[in-house]
Amino acid sequence: MENSPNSPKPLSDTHFVASIEETPLQATDSVAEDSRPSNLYIDAWRDARQRPLFWISGVFILLVIVVAVFPGLFTQIDPRSCSLEFSNQGPSAGHILGYTKQGCDVFSRIIFGTSTSLTVGILSTVIVTVIGVIFGALGGYFGRWVDAILSRIGDIFFAIPYFLAAVVIMSVFVDYRNVLVISLAIGFFAWPGTARILRGQVLSVKNSDYVTSAVALGVSQLRILWRHVLPNSIAPVIVITTIGLAGAIVAEATLSFLGVGLPPSVMSWGNDISAAQRDLRNNPMTLVWPSIALTSTVLAFVIMGEVIRDALDPKARARR
Repeated sequence: MENSPNSPKPLSDTHFVASIEETPLQATDSVAEDSRPSNLYIDAWRDARQRPLFWISGVFILLVIVVAVFPGLFTQIDPRSCSLEFSNQGPSAGHILGYTKQGCDVFSRIIFGTSTSLTVGILSTVIVTVIGVIFGALGGYFGRWVDAILSRIGDIFFAIPYFLAAVVIMSVFVDYRNVLVISLAIGFFAWPGTARILRGQVLSVKNSDYVTSAVALGVSQLRILWRHVLPNSIAPVIVITTIGLAGAIVAEATLSFLGVGLPPSVMSWGNDISAAQRDLRNNPMTLVWPSIALTSTVLAFVIMGEVIRDALDPKARARR
């Protein structure tokens, strides 16, 4: 039976097409011309700068750095100019925090001790970061026997508590106790944690497509590691480095408090706290003030590390 010319077409042959006004094709795959380029670190900066804790801790850390570099801007009193006639006296004009048992100005010693404590923290952190990055990056990227050897070395150091090792080293080198030696004692045994974290990141990044493309183009292995793998694996190291700096400052203060750190002639918060413990009943403020300086600085670095960790984690950013 033939279909008449006026008979309707089958439903399968009928096509419904929306009008051009309803589906503006010019909007498809459109990209804002003024959109700014973005990557992990740019997104982290945009997120961190919106958080008050970032600015609070950042300003305090900047203040600590300025105090350490330019102590003369904050006090003109010589911290080594002491007189027993002012022993354990309270605050007075020009001496807002009073005097120690030896008649030294407490505020001046805190200001000049900032440089020592911060220097030890920075040097120790640099040592930890350099050794940890080298071991973690090489072991994670090259694998096989390189990873086996470096991992076993890391396991040996990881089994030794770095604080206990620092106590032993400082006790052995009792005649050579200075900022460099105590920094080496802390940093040389504290790097395995950084190496392990970076190794795990490198293992997950080295199989990415852009790494495979670089290998196919004939780029050298070390160049791939330096230019492609390491920049995309370093984010957790930044976090642990910030928090580790606070730990190094605490370690120096603890070693000095125990009498195996810096010699008493070197001004540091740990030495001031150690000297003040003998007068805790008579003049407790000589212990309180350097303790506040130490606690505030450590807290600022810890908060900064927490903020950076959350900013570098896309999942944490999405939850807020």
